[in-house]
Amino acid sequence: MKNFSFNEYVFNKFPILETERLLLREISLNDAGDIFEIYSNEEVMKYFGKNTYNELKEAELMAERCIKAFKDKEGIRWGITFKNSDELIGTAGIWRIVKEHLRGEIGYDLKISQWNKGIMTEALKAIAEFGFSKMNLHTLEANIDPENIASRKLLYKIGFIKEGYFFESYLQDGKFLDSEIYSLLNTGHS
Repeated sequence: MKNFSFNEYVFNKFPILETERLLLREISLNDAGDIFEIYSNEEVMKYFGKNTYNELKEAELMAERCIKAFKDKEGIRWGITFKNSDELIGTAGIWRIVKEHLRGEIGYDLKISQWNKGIMTEALKAIAEFGFSKMNLHTLEANIDPENIASRKLLYKIGFIKEGYFFESYLQDGKFLDSEIYSLLNTGHS
């Protein structure tokens, strides 16, 4: 009989993931400068549905939220680095976890200097594998801005399929914006 229960043990100790080029590690307050570089860039934030960071304190608060989410067993957000460097070049993780339905949402960001190098493809493949094999999730979802073609291509590349288009589904700066939902299923549960 298949096991259809969420694996809480993943929250006992922060999981370090390795890929061919990357180390996905715990985010710390020391990463605030790199987080600020990512979140203060208008091009990076263009499709996020929120404003760019203007102060380092905002990045520190983001790092604190990542740390707290793991501690509270609500999500895991990894800091992405190259194996030979401690510089954070991006973040990615699983949040909005619905344990009783074995579902979680992925989120990700990357320094603009690292775009189009296959980094996020490599990181998200490792995160999806972790979500399915270690957390025992059945579904991973992604919620993106319909105009974010690069994100759509990334999701298709790692096997996600488009599930829906939502009109005016979230509010930013007094304007309702659309979103697209993509999902990837754990074939081990089928």
